[in-house]
Amino acid sequence: MLNRATLSILALSGILGLSGCGSSRHQFVYITTPFNDSVTVYRVNSNTGSFSQVLGSPYPTGVSPSSIVVHPSGKFAYVANAGDNTVSLYKISSTGALTEVLPRTNTGRQPSALAMDPAGTVLFSINNFDNNISAFAINAGTGALTAASGSPFPTRGFGPLRAAVSPAGKFLFVANSASASVSGFSFDSSGNLTPVPNSPTPVGNGPNWIAFDPAGKFLYVPNQQDGTYSGFSIDASTGSLSPLGGSPFAVTSSTTILPLSSVVVEPSGKYIYVTANNSSNNVYGFSLNTSSGVPGAAIASSPFAGGSLAAFIASDVTGKLLFVGNQGTGGTSGAITTLRISPADGQLTLLTTTSTGSTPTSIATLK
Repeated sequence: MLNRATLSILALSGILGLSGCGSSRHQFVYITTPFNDSVTVYRVNSNTGSFSQVLGSPYPTGVSPSSIVVHPSGKFAYVANAGDNTVSLYKISSTGALTEVLPRTNTGRQPSALAMDPAGTVLFSINNFDNNISAFAINAGTGALTAASGSPFPTRGFGPLRAAVSPAGKFLFVANSASASVSGFSFDSSGNLTPVPNSPTPVGNGPNWIAFDPAGKFLYVPNQQDGTYSGFSIDASTGSLSPLGGSPFAVTSSTTILPLSSVVVEPSGKYIYVTANNSSNNVYGFSLNTSSGVPGAAIASSPFAGGSLAAFIASDVTGKLLFVGNQGTGGTSGAITTLRISPADGQLTLLTTTSTGSTPTSIATLK
């Protein structure tokens, strides 16, 4: 069962970067903070990584927001409220400001993550307490949600925490933290789900994130209790998962098992970064074989300092920056650490650390 204390060590699921306006130096980031029931919005300088809070931010949500996604049109944002079992819909203005559209949409109990397809036609709410998925079709004009006829759908696993839709928009994958598995589904335009072959697929203990390479050929899952991350190839036709050679891959610090919290593949597909929920030097970088999907040698100088208690990591809209969510030492603290990626060798350089005033659980970006 998720409560606010539990949410404070989680990051969310559903991070969506939007394309367009290639010459712009700025982007917007949206950050959920459950301890003050809000979304904080910042304008970010894509060159320097500096944050400036948008006027009127933070914006109120439902109780204990756990996850946020932004529609690919840039017109709407959706927030899962784990404390009152709803999804909030917001209109996004040209300044990045949010205006909520009421009433909120009901989900299953304790939604822990949202996931949306790249076309913005369907939205999925992963309901941790009920072990199921609420599926909705999205009205492109208004952003309104309509439940799929078969919703909710069982996850076929226990304790679902994270979810993501494959880059081609064909498959939904869910990390089931309590049953050490990943469930895969295909879906139609209304959001109706059909399990893929061999689902659920076993992974390590405590899976708590889903990430893909940019081409959508490979899937990666950090196993928080094992200090490893699992890698799979994805059958482009069926969505079935096959383990990569050498998976699961170990991330070690001496003999300590690291509590791995999230993973991201940078947009060129050459490097993969894994975070650990510990106090320092907690972003581990590795080269990545773009043909096989198998990680190789650690990047020189890895691990990199990513702030205290790195709970999630996400690429910005330019593919040049990484945002790390820091959950500090309590519910009233938290920050976002911004790192620049060197395309030549994958090295990370610290740019800024921005206080969020409260523990962040998810981030979404918009250009």
